[in-house]
Amino acid sequence: MISGHFGLVAACAAGLAGAALAQGFTTAAEIRPILEATRTNWVALREFDGQDLLHFTHLESWRCGLAEVRYGVNGAAPEVWAMDPCFEGTAQPHAIAAGREPYIRLPLGSVQAVSVLVTYDDGATDMADFTRAQVLMP
Repeated sequence: MISGHFGLVAACAAGLAGAALAQGFTTAAEIRPILEATRTNWVALREFDGQDLLHFTHLESWRCGLAEVRYGVNGAAPEVWAMDPCFEGTAQPHAIAAGREPYIRLPLGSVQAVSVLVTYDDGATDMADFTRAQVLMP
């Protein structure tokens, strides 16, 4: 018998692993609760090599179940974020392909605000607005 805090963590992890094996997390119904709970992680901003790198890694990782992602920087008209297809039928349908850069490069300090609109494969949408301070990685 597993007891204490470690036991609770281990039991929860085992339950999540079982749930992950039972579902492929490749439909809107399966990923919507995850994206709703992790909305603050949809995008991240990193200052690197004299540029702002606006990362879409989180959304790329949960793209199965999404029909489209649009983003707008600093109030600009939304643009489509081009995602790889879901690798259904593989062991890792959410994998990010080797060589894929899940970010865009912008001039250093230029990103002040980001709006994101996700469209699920069932047609439902969700959106979030972020300031630089909210998404800037330390």
